[in-house]
Amino acid sequence: MELSPLADAFIRHFGEMGSRWGINRTVGQIYALLYISGSPLPADEIAEVLNFSRSNASMGLKELQSWRLVKLQHLPGDRREHFSTPDDVWQIVRILAEERRRREIDPTLSVLRDLLLMKPGNDDERDIQLRLQEMHDLIELLTRWSEDVQKLETQQLTQLLRLGGGIIRLLDLKNSLPLIGTKRRKPNATAGDGADED
Repeated sequence: MELSPLADAFIRHFGEMGSRWGINRTVGQIYALLYISGSPLPADEIAEVLNFSRSNASMGLKELQSWRLVKLQHLPGDRREHFSTPDDVWQIVRILAEERRRREIDPTLSVLRDLLLMKPGNDDERDIQLRLQEMHDLIELLTRWSEDVQKLETQQLTQLLRLGGGIIRLLDLKNSLPLIGTKRRKPNATAGDGADED
C-alpha cells in the first residue's frame, strides 16, 4: 500500500496534532491511517506503510484499543489480526469524550470531593474549600450536560451544534415569555386576600 500525497499530508498532520492532544505522534499517525483506509489493516502493513517498527505499531494499536478507538477483526483466510476505526465519525467523538471524562474529569471530581469532606483547620482552608466547591460544582454541571448531550441522537446533536449563537436568542425568547401555568395576582389584589388566578 502506497500513500497518496493527500493521505500522507493528513497522516503527518494528525500525528503532529496528536502530540498536542496528549497522545504520541505514532499513535496519531496510526489512527489517521486506519481512519482513511478503506479496509481493516494488519499491524505489519501499518508498520510498513508508516515506516515504523512492528513493536511501535503494536504498542500504538494497544493504546488505541485501550481508548476503544479501534476494532480488532479477523478476516477469512488471513490469520493476522486486522484493525479498523468506527465508521461513524460521531461515534468516534462520543468515545473520545467518554474516555477523556473517565480518565481526566472523574479523577479530578473524586479528589475535589475528598478535599471538600476534610474539616478545615483555619479560615484560609475554609476559603480554599469555597473555591474548590465552585470548581467542583462547575465541573459537575459540565459533566451532567455532557452526559445529556451524549444521549442525543446524531441528528439532534447536529441540530444543536448548528444552532450556535442562536441558542442565546432562544434563551432570551424563553426568558421574555410569561411563565405558563403559574399563578398571577389580579391587579387590585392585596396580600392575604386570597385573590390569585388559576
